[in-house]
Amino acid sequence: MNTKRLSDIRCFLLDMDGTVYLGDHLLPGAEDFIKYLDAKNISYYFLTNNSSRSRGQYVRKLQYLGLAVDEDMIFTSGEATAMYLQKNHPTASLYVVGTPALEDEFRASGFRLVQEDPDCVVLGFDTTLTYEKIWKLCDYVRAGLPYIATHPDTNCPTETGFMPDIGSMIAMVAASTGRQPDVIIGKPNSPIVEAIMEKTGFPASSLAMIGDRLYTDIAMGAAGITTILVLSGETKSEDLMVSQFHPDFVFEDLQALLDIYKDI
Repeated sequence: MNTKRLSDIRCFLLDMDGTVYLGDHLLPGAEDFIKYLDAKNISYYFLTNNSSRSRGQYVRKLQYLGLAVDEDMIFTSGEATAMYLQKNHPTASLYVVGTPALEDEFRASGFRLVQEDPDCVVLGFDTTLTYEKIWKLCDYVRAGLPYIATHPDTNCPTETGFMPDIGSMIAMVAASTGRQPDVIIGKPNSPIVEAIMEKTGFPASSLAMIGDRLYTDIAMGAAGITTILVLSGETKSEDLMVSQFHPDFVFEDLQALLDIYKDI
């Protein structure tokens, strides 16, 4: 294993679901890896595609699990979507299909949320989804309004398997309207890569993405980010044989990564 590339990393980006924790349990090595980065003064951020929760909710969950973090260390696809809209549709009114936490993210960024006559529509990972919400979204999408999705994930890992994520909702909207989102913000797409470089102040070559999902976390390698796959969530070793996305490093979990990294 060529570990020189690991030694050049200045900032680690950690996925959460399936990487740091699963359900209400920390995964092996998560706490020790974070403590090691803190002790060595190495930068890190928690980078998640899950737009159903706010940064504050993630902080409370991580603190409950025993990790000392604050909101500045959390970056979600919801925050990245708000940044994208501020640059590209700064005065737009929004129809948002998302949780109350996602709606609050957009309001805090200065956007007006409406039910009728929006300028843009935004689809998030909505765990409060209703038929009325999706019906209205399809009407607006069919009418040709700008259509933005927070991230592409088809499923979200849980302790018992998987729950349908936004990618499943995108497929439902496409089946009804014939349209895909105009822009998908989250990993591995360029809007979130640009946003995280802006937030961290590091170029892609100094960043490493640690995650459990090939088509989001590991696909960020196309942007020049070092990619580290952990097999503690969605991806299993046999999946690598048929994947178009290939990580720079593969570890069983964060503990296995730490065992190598601390000896570099």
